[in-house]
Amino acid sequence: MHVTHDTPLAPLTTFRLGGPAARLVTATTDAEVVEAVREADRAGTPLLVIGGGSNLVIGDAGFDGTALRIATTGFTLDGTALELAAGEVWSDAVARTVEAGLAGVECLAGIPGSAGATPIQNVGAYGQDVSATVTEVVAYDRREDETVTIAAADCGFAYRDSRFKADPERYVVLRVRFGLEDAGGLSAPVKYAEVARALGVEAGDRVPVATARKTVLELRAGKGMVLDPADHDTWSAGSFFTNPILTEQEFAAFVSRVHDRLGADTEPPAYPAGDGLRKTSAAWLIDRAGFAKGYGDGPARISGKHTLALTNRGQAKTDDLLALAREVRDGVRSAFGVTLVNEPVMVGARL
Repeated sequence: MHVTHDTPLAPLTTFRLGGPAARLVTATTDAEVVEAVREADRAGTPLLVIGGGSNLVIGDAGFDGTALRIATTGFTLDGTALELAAGEVWSDAVARTVEAGLAGVECLAGIPGSAGATPIQNVGAYGQDVSATVTEVVAYDRREDETVTIAAADCGFAYRDSRFKADPERYVVLRVRFGLEDAGGLSAPVKYAEVARALGVEAGDRVPVATARKTVLELRAGKGMVLDPADHDTWSAGSFFTNPILTEQEFAAFVSRVHDRLGADTEPPAYPAGDGLRKTSAAWLIDRAGFAKGYGDGPARISGKHTLALTNRGQAKTDDLLALAREVRDGVRSAFGVTLVNEPVMVGARL
């Protein structure tokens, strides 16, 4: 276990933003993770758990407590059963499952961050969510002071949500177990229309799993969603806002606002989201509210490649990012009556 003090946290986040931690602990084994958490809890010290830092916005003042960086490693594949240590780099793990010819997470290629974060956020993209393949999550339960194994059915998975996200002070993820599919080297059925178009297939078709991964990586790169230190469009947390989920009444009011603003022939994106619920597109809302790709003239701007990504152009502070996020959120609400919700976790920061 490596300990430093007054250590900048910005380099540990994909935004490259945030002030220092009073104390930074880097843990390379599950036992070290548990030891660090117990030590902080028994001392009453605030604790911030950091994996890949890809879903994190840290305030400019930093974190006055113990920041725990989980740097554990472990990739175990037994047939179609996969176990990942929380600190494993997610995109690398996906590549290895594809090399093994297994399906289930190939459309989650290129997503930055660590494996331990994936069940917390129920990470998803291009028609796949980890909740479809996670079988168990091994976590340290801070309330009970014990390591527990939680079955997928008890993880409370929902759209970009889970019991771990709902109760962030209770669990620290140590390991994640997945059940993948051996489809003879083919992918899972392609669900996402954009991926199907890029592949030249119909929704529901299967393609070689490596082809699916390669296509998703190309799509993500075209939107600045594959990390590249030389490309400021990738200095982001990916999608900054989640896609709004509306009741039928809220959706009807939203459509009315769309017609008033954009004309009666304009129909917003709409997708089923459960009983009596509709999901619409945050990117569509942002763009139609007047915030196009590249919007902004300060050190924090909307990506030039993807409307949903807010980016650090190299000299931004967290306050610059938050000012832009508020401008976008308030502009969308004024235009369409829909309030966007941030996807990244805020630490010492708020919209």
